[in-house]
Amino acid sequence: MNEDRFSGTLYQKFPITIEKGNGINVVDTNGKKYIDCIGGYGVALIGHSNKRLLNSITEQLTKIITVHSSLYNKTREKFLENIVKISPKKLSNVYLSNSGSESVEAAIKFARKFSKKTGIISMTGAYHGKTIGALSITHSSKYRLSFKPLLKDVSFAKFNDIESLQSLINDNTGTIIIEPIQGENGIYLPNYKFLENVRKICDELNILLIFDEIQSGLGRTGKMWAAEHWNTIPDIMCLAKGIAGGLPMGATLVRQDILSCIKKGEHSSTFGGNPLSCAAGNAVIETIIEENLISNAQKEGELLLTGLKDLKMRHTIIREIRGKGLMIGIELKFDIKQIILDGIKHGLLLLYSGRNIIRLLPPLILNKDNVISILNILDILFAREEKRRNAQRQNR
Repeated sequence: MNEDRFSGTLYQKFPITIEKGNGINVVDTNGKKYIDCIGGYGVALIGHSNKRLLNSITEQLTKIITVHSSLYNKTREKFLENIVKISPKKLSNVYLSNSGSESVEAAIKFARKFSKKTGIISMTGAYHGKTIGALSITHSSKYRLSFKPLLKDVSFAKFNDIESLQSLINDNTGTIIIEPIQGENGIYLPNYKFLENVRKICDELNILLIFDEIQSGLGRTGKMWAAEHWNTIPDIMCLAKGIAGGLPMGATLVRQDILSCIKKGEHSSTFGGNPLSCAAGNAVIETIIEENLISNAQKEGELLLTGLKDLKMRHTIIREIRGKGLMIGIELKFDIKQIILDGIKHGLLLLYSGRNIIRLLPPLILNKDNVISILNILDILFAREEKRRNAQRQNR
């Protein structure tokens, strides 16, 4: 592909060139249609070419594209009102940026300034981004190794292990950061009461709790926020991905008393809160609420999970099925690259999560027919792979 001549080898790429999309589907340059379970890594929350989104962007384009946050703008004001309306209790202030990593970077700075402590506890398996601050609290050594030294005073507790977390807390611990559902690591859910117990510890020891809902938020799991499944509210919450329907945007939701400790000029973003992304964000929030996409994610997610568990009963290559709503992981017993390539041939785009986990992050507009199609294709892919592996064993 000519693109590789200029962009290097930074991304794991597959042999397909996407030209356009509509709803749950994308189409390549040869006119072949695919069911999109990648969704731009969870970005296409309300589907491709959503009419409300396109109209909102088009209308804003005719007005103005960029207004720096040193000036006021009504589109931005409307977005801030919309996001705060759906935010967890007490998270009434918002810092706008351009990506998930930027949202996390802001959260780190706000927490440090407010707590006056540099110690941060993240989780094993955590993924929070690849900029230096976000990378420092990302666990995987494959991302970290080449860029050390990173931030000091960062430690990693075992996910779902309260005793491990408590053993790492010291007088310098000011922040704990958690993904309510670990996405990049393979769709791992917290144990019962884990998040609530972490919240209790933070309250008792005056530690700030940050939730990274960049992948799990905005209805993805069948609740507006994944942490709602476990009745837990953080002090700071990081958002991005689908928040603007495909345009770059990050948001750091924060308690008013925390954000008020940041002085003018201590943190800012040239493009953060630009009217075009805010117009898109308004359309996304309005679509999620008015079209009941949260309940749809729950309903169709349950149907998809049930179907996948049925497939597990028939295919021995499947190790485990995990997920909430339309955030699903299929853990296999071997490298999944060939299955992803076969999926492309069969008109299904699948996302990987590590070497042996298929991740499904389809748009929240998924319907029953889409679910049936996905399950039928996966059934074919798993059967083909089992047949291929059995033939290999017989030929040894």
